[in-house]
Amino acid sequence: MKKHLIVGVFALGILSSCATNPLTGKKNLNFVPNSELFPTSFQQYGTFLSENKVITGTADAKKVETVGLRIKAAAEKYLIYLDQSQYLKDYRWEYKLIDNKDVNAWCMPGGKIVVYTGILPITKDDAGLATVMGHEVSHALANHGAQRMSAAQLQQLGAVGVAVATGGKSAENQQIWQQAYGVTTQYGGMLPFSRGHETEADKIGLTLMAIAGYNPEESVVFWQRMSAQSAGQAPPEFMSTHPSDATRIANLKALIPEAKATAVKVGIIYR
Repeated sequence: MKKHLIVGVFALGILSSCATNPLTGKKNLNFVPNSELFPTSFQQYGTFLSENKVITGTADAKKVETVGLRIKAAAEKYLIYLDQSQYLKDYRWEYKLIDNKDVNAWCMPGGKIVVYTGILPITKDDAGLATVMGHEVSHALANHGAQRMSAAQLQQLGAVGVAVATGGKSAENQQIWQQAYGVTTQYGGMLPFSRGHETEADKIGLTLMAIAGYNPEESVVFWQRMSAQSAGQAPPEFMSTHPSDATRIANLKALIPEAKATAVKVGIIYR
């Protein structure tokens, strides 16, 4: 009885929590509505800014804001083109440069963006920065954060199901089943799920930077620089949350023509 109940809850949760994302055209699992996610995100962003050194008034800070505004405008144009102009109504865009040597940037749900100074030597120019910011904004637009949270909840529910299903077995057998479940869902589910999000964000990000007027071919140049900087440090792809640099670069090269074509449809003229 318990087994059937868990399966029923599992199925009901999945069926009632799938919605089509206008940017990907896919039905996504999402247990966390923006009305709950965004206020928490904004609060956490404010806390982060208060606890870190925000750089203002410099050429680099201005560049981050300028590129951020162009990516924002591109997202708005793209969603108007997709007849989804209301999609961004709850977003509160903000772009901050943080004094931190880490090679990193991120965008929280709702459009709160941070760029670390440590990544600027690799971005080098506006197009490199647009590659990074377009990618990070795309994570937010595709609701990847909420999807990861939802997937983690399902993974936990599945672990409960395994515990119930093996309740009549010995403690040793239960542990073996739990370990097998953990390994299988991590390497066969969660990590590929995350890598899929990265590829999805690359695709949307290319389109956004193209619509913003940046040459998407510069994304390949940026990732070549990133690959050279991190050579020998990355784990094997199947153990990582991200595609390998080689996989990512190959994907970008294949996606560039589509990104340019979409930008032309939206109204961008390449010279």
